[in-house]
Amino acid sequence: MTESTVRAVPSTAGEPKLVSYARLAKLDVFDYYLSLPVVLSAVVLPIGAFDPAVLVTLGLFGLGAVLMTASLVAFDDLTGYRDGSDTANYRANPTLRRARRKPLVTGALTEREVVRFGWLTAFAGAAVFVITVATAPHAPQWTIWLIVANFVFGIQYSYGLKISYHGFQETYIAALGWVMVLAPYGLITDRFDGFVLVQALLFGLGPLLFGVYSNTNDIAGDRSVGRPTVAALTTPRGNRRFVAALSVAEFLLGAAAAATGVAPWWFVLLMLPVTVLRARQFGIGFGPRGDILRARAIGFTAHRVGAGLLVAANLVLAVTK
Repeated sequence: MTESTVRAVPSTAGEPKLVSYARLAKLDVFDYYLSLPVVLSAVVLPIGAFDPAVLVTLGLFGLGAVLMTASLVAFDDLTGYRDGSDTANYRANPTLRRARRKPLVTGALTEREVVRFGWLTAFAGAAVFVITVATAPHAPQWTIWLIVANFVFGIQYSYGLKISYHGFQETYIAALGWVMVLAPYGLITDRFDGFVLVQALLFGLGPLLFGVYSNTNDIAGDRSVGRPTVAALTTPRGNRRFVAALSVAEFLLGAAAAATGVAPWWFVLLMLPVTVLRARQFGIGFGPRGDILRARAIGFTAHRVGAGLLVAANLVLAVTK
């Protein structure tokens, strides 16, 4: 980086290291971990048959997921800093509010500290996942393979194989959400349920549908380092159509599940608030104002509302059986 580039980004070098590591781990972005209450709502009733071991399994799985994700985003920041894409993207909007999320860019952490943090959280996450599987009520093979594959590809997201630099970024963002629902559900129930699969697919679309808005905002930086997101590869019109297709697919998935009996008939109606938020998100992001970052923020809200509605659906279904 040049001296002018460094000066363009506000510094947080004087903040406590613990705060900087928390920023590096993106602990304020808890959206993937909302899978835990979704799964809990699917198995908590009837109360009389509830096994307290479920809470232990969910707690351990959640801890492993936090550690693995911390490693993933730490290595992602490291790669983005080394190739210059993070500096380019954050220099385009050099406010402390945004830049402080990148401790390497602001000078709060060194590359050596980030590498050490990435490997420590990776090994700790692997150990916790092993304990989770060993102590879970069930351990079907498909669940174990999901956890292993998710962990291996997660660490390779922007480091090692760099799968996000080879056209798999959007796929993995959604797949991580799918695994976060399906894997703990399998460990607890030893089942593969159609309605839970629908919930997992919808849950994974949530992070993807704020991730694609981030990618739209980061087109220049991603293109400069050859990171092939859909937004960077296609034209503005093509990217707009891609985001629109994902938004419509989210609604159609719920509607098809309700129409075919995989989900209750009322499920599509219950999820309508998410559809409304998606329409608003798209209009703000790709409409006349073109406020991509505001649209991205609406994406977080839509995902969190959607997770809450999935919990509600599970509870309603359980008490009406």
